[in-house]
Amino acid sequence: MEMTPQTRRFVDMMTAAVPEIGPGADPRELRAARAQRTPVEGPEVALVRDLSAPGPAGEVPLRHYRPDPAAPAPGIVFFHGGGFVLGDLESHDHICRILADGAGAVVVAVDYRLAPEHPYPAAVEDSVAALRWVADNAAELGIDPARLAVCGDSAGGNLATVAARAARDAGGPRLCHQALIYPVTDFTGYGPSGDGAYPSRTDNAEGYFLTGRAMAWFNEQYLSDGQEREPDASPALAARLEGLPPALVLTADFDPLRDEGEEYARLLCAAGVPATTVRVNDGFHGMFGFGAFLPAAERAERAVTAALRSVFAATRPSASPAS
Repeated sequence: MEMTPQTRRFVDMMTAAVPEIGPGADPRELRAARAQRTPVEGPEVALVRDLSAPGPAGEVPLRHYRPDPAAPAPGIVFFHGGGFVLGDLESHDHICRILADGAGAVVVAVDYRLAPEHPYPAAVEDSVAALRWVADNAAELGIDPARLAVCGDSAGGNLATVAARAARDAGGPRLCHQALIYPVTDFTGYGPSGDGAYPSRTDNAEGYFLTGRAMAWFNEQYLSDGQEREPDASPALAARLEGLPPALVLTADFDPLRDEGEEYARLLCAAGVPATTVRVNDGFHGMFGFGAFLPAAERAERAVTAALRSVFAATRPSASPAS
């Protein structure tokens, strides 16, 4: 299968707009280049405000999106992508607006610490602390605590499922869903030799925006030797996945991470966790949020927001909803 001409043009445009990520890249230059890009407009949301939660190394910045300030709603704690090195509240503002509008939910975005200045497990620690704080303050945030989900794209998908596992192990907060958008689930094999465990890493290593070289570079920034085998870095290696919330794992045809995401969904199912995979035809890593320009991205956004709406509708609201 080949990309459609429309998607190929879009990928080439995105690739040309950012510096190459790989050996010798400077995280500060990459962040500065991202900040210069014209932001994508998301849907209007009734209330958007910046907050913070106490974290293990200081305050963790958050952004709070509320579709209806007068009524409680389901909640989504969102973790942005960017290889644990890039991304922030601004880069994913349009995605949070899409989720809030499309799922009819309060969204709280988490601006966790980034590598290499703050390597693993800083991002995990901030994400777990932020999820706990959101659950503890659900009433003030307008969230029905019985309908709280996690969501993230790429590195954020990794953090979403790792935070969900931490919540399970701690006895709460109880989550009703995890929506994982082309998540990083297994950091092993990203070294120079590679282990060949996932064919998509080879098949899609070049020419589809995210490259194999970039993933190896992100690995080097985020992890030290041996840490790639820790389950909080590679959730596919967790000894126990039982008891996690039901999951949607969205993958894309032309994504190096496609196969590890689908393998993680299989592992969840084997552990008795309901998990659905949606592979987006003609899709690529980084497409989510560009639905206004690209049919594949629109299909991805509809799949995630529809799944969340369905879960929220099927989950009984708490007896005393937030007000």
